Amino acid sequence: MATAYGEILRARHAARLLVGTLVGRLPNATSAIAVVLFVRAEGGTYSLAGALVSVYGVASAVGQPVLGRLVDLFGQPRVQLPAALVSALAMALFAFSGTDPLPLAYAAMVAGGLFTPPLEGGLRALWPSVLRREEQVPAAYAMDAVAQEVMFTVGPLLVTLCASLWSERAALLVVNGVGVLGALSVVVSPPSRAWRSALREAHWLGALRSPALLVLLGALLFVGIAMGSITVASVPYADGHGGDVVYGWLMAALGLGALVGGLAYGAREWAGVPERRLRVLVAFLAVCYVPLMLMPGAVAMVALATLAGVFLAPVLACAFVIVDRHAPRGTVTEAFSWLVTTFTVGASVGTGVAGPVVEAGGAVWGFAVPGVAGGVSLLVLLVTGRVLAAPAVSAVVASSSENDPNRAAEPRFSSGDRA
Repeated sequence: MATAYGEILRARHAARLLVGTLVGRLPNATSAIAVVLFVRAEGGTYSLAGALVSVYGVASAVGQPVLGRLVDLFGQPRVQLPAALVSALAMALFAFSGTDPLPLAYAAMVAGGLFTPPLEGGLRALWPSVLRREEQVPAAYAMDAVAQEVMFTVGPLLVTLCASLWSERAALLVVNGVGVLGALSVVVSPPSRAWRSALREAHWLGALRSPALLVLLGALLFVGIAMGSITVASVPYADGHGGDVVYGWLMAALGLGALVGGLAYGAREWAGVPERRLRVLVAFLAVCYVPLMLMPGAVAMVALATLAGVFLAPVLACAFVIVDRHAPRGTVTEAFSWLVTTFTVGASVGTGVAGPVVEAGGAVWGFAVPGVAGGVSLLVLLVTGRVLAAPAVSAVVASSSENDPNRAAEPRFSSGDRA
């Protein structure tokens, strides 16, 4: 396991790009807790804090594919760094102006979310050009998914530490300032500066004109719903089994499970097509959600939460490979950004659905939501199997290139665009 990841990290620029991307995404990963802490320190209500976080999340979901398309058109440095600066300045404006006047606070949230740089999609577009062998790309995607779990665990701790040592305003400023430094580290690197998207066919739908990509996004939407619903259902369970400490352990257990599963998944090379493998992984993911409805004691529940998280990172890593295979030529960053948006929207829907379910039937029915959502995700993949089984975009492009003597040869290392 360590050998596979060590070989990837030893590739020139790989460690820098991975760390820079994670640091650059820190503001997005910690926005919810940072804004809530700051609003409460300013005397605002939880309702106001929740509304501001929701506006930020929606704006980010809208901005990711738009900025991703701009990256494909104009390159990474021209889009990523200016976007990071605008987003950080908007959050700094919010930190200094506070919640009064309220319209300014909402405007800052819109700008901060809308201009969140698509570093996640940008990194996945860079992997094929950075790694030495094509076979390493799936392992890099798995390592990417695992690293996200680490970031979402460490990020909130950093925010609370800054808030306790200095102030909630300082925490908001620090995480956004550090995020700009992360983005800067990525865009000044040689792979980022040299990367150019392949020539693309002009089409207003961009990446969404791929039927296989639409199927994948539909399936991942329900995986996001499952994750969002667990965070809500765990609250009433924790209230009856130890309070906030137990809730924290449950959330940490989900991350630990994803961490372990992602490390194990990326440590080996997998035979067969990723589309078929994704169906198996989603099936296991859905099945592992069901035992949460047993709601045993806290220790056993933490173990079940760990099991529930095991297949999340493998599902995401496999989805990354499928996006890379089916994204229309010249739209790889936009396609990965759509995946981020879809998962984010799904998580938001999951929290919204689980709330009324918990109020009506209690925590046990709240924990039924992720199992149902996982089952629907699998059903989407099964019903649309023929769409996903269609030839990957890269194969079609390569075939047309070989049959046309007037076209220059293009790299076939991966369907992801490389410099």
